[in-house]
Amino acid sequence: MSWKSVEIERRDGIAVVTMDRKEKLNAFNPALIREMTAVAKSFHDDHETRAIVLAGNEKYFSSGADLTDTEMWQTEGMTDLQIRERFFLGGKLCDAWENLPQITVVAMEGLAVGAGLALPLACDWRVMGRSCYFYVPEIKIGLNLQWNAQPRLTRLVGPARAKRIIILCERMQSDQALDWGLVDEVADDGKAKDKAIELAERAAEMPAVAVRMVKEAVNNTANAFNKAASYADADQSWLAGGLTPALEARKTFSKG
Repeated sequence: MSWKSVEIERRDGIAVVTMDRKEKLNAFNPALIREMTAVAKSFHDDHETRAIVLAGNEKYFSSGADLTDTEMWQTEGMTDLQIRERFFLGGKLCDAWENLPQITVVAMEGLAVGAGLALPLACDWRVMGRSCYFYVPEIKIGLNLQWNAQPRLTRLVGPARAKRIIILCERMQSDQALDWGLVDEVADDGKAKDKAIELAERAAEMPAVAVRMVKEAVNNTANAFNKAASYADADQSWLAGGLTPALEARKTFSKG
């Protein structure tokens, strides 16, 4: 199968998935979201691939949701059900990656912003380039943190730190992300993918059935209440996005 913004390289039980939209710092528009969801689903019944590395291009992982893409907010001619379905695209993307039976390792360079952090949170391990930073700016544009990311973030860093990350919209450098448990490894700039591949190769060497059973057991334990906490986050985003502060914030963002 051919992909528009994704390349897949396979090597000895490892798949390296590189997403590169080639514009707007790899921002997620609906087309990229749908494609990345399909990529994940293509691995669900794959018995040959034991681990998957997910990376952006050499300069950046993702700048988050593409708020300038007209399909993100244009609702003319759409039914309420169609609009609601579109708001849930990101959550379905992250669920598709979280539910993969293979071990997933994310390699991030440059930046991972908003949705660009939500997707890595759905994967097993995260590797960050030394100069890469995290940034969750949703509140600044009048939105809640969506894509089922809030419970995943809270599970990793605890409630107080999750509130600080989401509410204060502070940029987080790699050393702090490692200290807070958001990433598992920090690599030299340009080497995040290499480190991620190394982790994936080590996982691929382990007995495949045992690895899959342990991943399922850990995920089911850690994520038991995730749906209860975030099942309506897309509905909340739909509501919040139509409020005056969010509308004004997006106008400012678009002009910038």
